[in-house]
Amino acid sequence: MEIAIIAHDGKKAEMIQFLMDFKALILAKEITLISTGTTGKNAEKSGFSVKKFLSGPYGGDAQIAARVAEGKTKMVFFFRDPLGMHPHEPDIAMLMRLCDVHDVPLATNPATAELLIKSV
Repeated sequence: MEIAIIAHDGKKAEMIQFLMDFKALILAKEITLISTGTTGKNAEKSGFSVKKFLSGPYGGDAQIAARVAEGKTKMVFFFRDPLGMHPHEPDIAMLMRLCDVHDVPLATNPATAELLIKSV
């Protein structure tokens, strides 16, 4: 199963902590992680194997949205910073819309992500 991981700068530490908390499950279920660039680099530094795409502001969110539309990505964990301004907000909205259109589970915070990862 392919799961996308994305985190705004203010949420990257939370994403890495989440991944560490569920590392055994991710490995046991042979989950393939894909990610936007910087989030992926941080995950790799923590010992995860990740297929990285571009950084979010440079098109990474759109690349992952395309994988959702193609049916390749089955779940998205996008830890968003709801208080920050993001120049790539249209790409973020597109990704979220495509998750809804294609019925792909989307978690925007650790509590929801925990419920989803435990269901795998």
